[in-house]
Amino acid sequence: MMERSLFPTARLLLPLLLLVVLPSDAGAEGVDYYELLGVSREATTREIRRAFKQLALTMHPDKNPGDSEAHDKFLQVNRAYEVLKDEDLRKKYDKYGEKGLDEQQGGRYESWNYYRYDFGIYDDDLEIITLDSGDFEAAVNSGEIWFINFYFPRCSHCHQLAPTWREFAKEMDGVIRIGAVNCGDNNHLCRRKGIKSYPSLLIYRAGETPEKYNGDRDKDDLVRFSMQFITTSVTQLWQGSAFTEIESAFASGLGWLISFCSDTGDCLEPRTRQKLAGMLVRVTCLVKVFISFIWPLFNCLELNHKIETRGVHFLKQFLIKELIKETCSFCDVVLVFQWINTLDSKEVYSQVIKHLPDLELLSADGFQAKLAHHRWLISFTFGEGNAASNEYKKLQAFLRNDHIQVGRVDCLADVELCHSLYIHKPCVAVFKGLGIHDFEIHYGKDVLYNIVGFAKDSIRAHVTALRPENFPSDRKEPWLVDFFAPWCPPCRALLPELRKASIQLAGQMKFGTLDCTVHQSLCSTYKIQAYPTTVIFNGSSVHEYEGHHSADGILEFIQVCPSPEVYCRDAFWAVDFYAPWCGPCQALKPEWRRMARLLSGQILVGSVDCQSFHSFCQQQGVRAYPEIRLYQKKSPKQDRYMTYNGWNRDAHSLRAWALSALPRVSVDLTPDTFRSQVLSGKDHWVLDFYAPWCGPCQHFAPEFEVLARMLKGDVRTGKVDCQAHYHTCQSAGITSYPTVRLYTYRGSKMFDHSGEIINSRDASVIANTVRQRLQHLSLHKKPKVTSLFLSFFHFLVNIKT
Repeated sequence: MMERSLFPTARLLLPLLLLVVLPSDAGAEGVDYYELLGVSREATTREIRRAFKQLALTMHPDKNPGDSEAHDKFLQVNRAYEVLKDEDLRKKYDKYGEKGLDEQQGGRYESWNYYRYDFGIYDDDLEIITLDSGDFEAAVNSGEIWFINFYFPRCSHCHQLAPTWREFAKEMDGVIRIGAVNCGDNNHLCRRKGIKSYPSLLIYRAGETPEKYNGDRDKDDLVRFSMQFITTSVTQLWQGSAFTEIESAFASGLGWLISFCSDTGDCLEPRTRQKLAGMLVRVTCLVKVFISFIWPLFNCLELNHKIETRGVHFLKQFLIKELIKETCSFCDVVLVFQWINTLDSKEVYSQVIKHLPDLELLSADGFQAKLAHHRWLISFTFGEGNAASNEYKKLQAFLRNDHIQVGRVDCLADVELCHSLYIHKPCVAVFKGLGIHDFEIHYGKDVLYNIVGFAKDSIRAHVTALRPENFPSDRKEPWLVDFFAPWCPPCRALLPELRKASIQLAGQMKFGTLDCTVHQSLCSTYKIQAYPTTVIFNGSSVHEYEGHHSADGILEFIQVCPSPEVYCRDAFWAVDFYAPWCGPCQALKPEWRRMARLLSGQILVGSVDCQSFHSFCQQQGVRAYPEIRLYQKKSPKQDRYMTYNGWNRDAHSLRAWALSALPRVSVDLTPDTFRSQVLSGKDHWVLDFYAPWCGPCQHFAPEFEVLARMLKGDVRTGKVDCQAHYHTCQSAGITSYPTVRLYTYRGSKMFDHSGEIINSRDASVIANTVRQRLQHLSLHKKPKVTSLFLSFFHFLVNIKT
């Protein structure tokens, strides 16, 4: 069933409409929420939480007992925080201001002690990455090892663990990823991950089942547990094996990281070696850098000079004379040695990454040819790379199994190429192997795990970066276009959901994103004033999506989204008159779409935007929003409608109300008609035995009418009032209400006058059961016909004989 937006014409129930939304400016009335919290409009959730905490510690009424206005002031700050921390509420606020929100948001707050001691436990810890629903999956599936602390703000054990977790995070920084999830703010995520107690500590590795930590919560035990997941082996090089191993590696273009230890034991600690292995575990997949050790069995020569190297890295200034000679003897190329004068694992790691080969530099000349048949992740730079460019060298290792090549483009050297792609600042983009114009830009965090997750998702998805040249304004195929701004956090959270939806709708709908900070004029053409704004272009129809920012919400909306066909008014219409800024209207939208799907084929469902068509709604006498009406079929008067006044606005309540207005297909049966038409008739019957006072019977009544329409022409449907005809129901063996029974006609008489009970109150289930029984009855009769025919055939043969 499709929900259709309606527009005013001489007759209301006419074709569907182009839904044009004219949003108002956020913060048009009252104090601007961003200014109230002292954050920018592009602030992240973490920044908003930190800003609110600072205000809470100074403005809370508990700290200002003499201020009679402290409660009202803090209530306003709390409301601003509750709205801006929620992606959907933030979007509504950005688009419609305070009038688009429910007045109950931020109506209560916690004590000062809560904000001081329980709120945002790890917000100030740089080594601990706070994950939420938007980036959790990308993080744990990036290929890196994650150790994540699921905690709850009010959990005393969580607070007891916090100092140890911080020390542990500093110890393991760079070796594995240390994360934290606040289950108070991300309740759905924690429930989805099966978190039932706090704190819960789990190790995540891509493609493997998470492993829970159940040991003592001290730093050393946490480190030992973590280190067992670092499986990179350490190769010990001896005098006999060293040259063979090194020569083999060099022949394959691979480098070595070698730690030379003296016979006095001046060497890296075992744990340091393993940490370094963990840091370089992904580098080994790219350059095959090994950590190796030589325990010299003879005197070492201390070098007082540097040897510039390529491929081999030394940690200590101890080198074997014989090794120098042997190395020179088998080298047919000039090897460059790089000295590393530190035993600190982080510093060693930094030096190794710094000296790894840079990403392949692509130029305009061969750019199009390289991207025509291969998938690429491209880093667009402007001169010198950013601080993260060295980390980018590891990307090829992470993406090797996904067959994604990695390269870079210098936009200062290839200005025209970058301008043609509308790339004006450093960024990372995935080209999907279909040419130069089919790509998607990464707008998430500029960290390795986020980029890797984006690349893997983008390759599988079907989302394209749009520009004026490929914008689908006049395309025949349906497109979903996301108008967004890169600085907008709800926009960034929506992008991975769009990718998920595009996979589900592959071949049915195309997906594109348009950066309104780059293409301002195009966004202005469609009156885009808030981000994200998601619009479906379907032929000549344009429809805005205002549901939940999730793949499921998008899929549900698309399933009921209008198609460009014209519908006559000779039908029943359920119409929702709404205003985009109206909070209850926004709450109704998903239920209205579900109702449209539930009413498929029975009642047409539409909506009228009373902000866009204000005068029309006034003509129709619409005084409040939302106004829900049912316009009846073949109505001689335009004002002949039913208004929904029910308390519940869920899909099932609305459906039951709408169906109650449809003309009945089933018939009421009396004791006489029950005997003559059902028990002695020649039709199949499905009956609803009910009592007027029975609540479940009343709920089932519209469903039974749906069933009657589904079976019309094949099976007759009737209702028996067991309060009025008690003896009839008693003789039929009815003991509860409602009871659904199937009575089948099997020839000259009914063999079973009691019928067959069908234990369901779902029209589709009942209809399928009835059809199965009738099909079985038809097949059961066929052998008898065949047997009779064979008997008659044998009779004729015998006569002829």
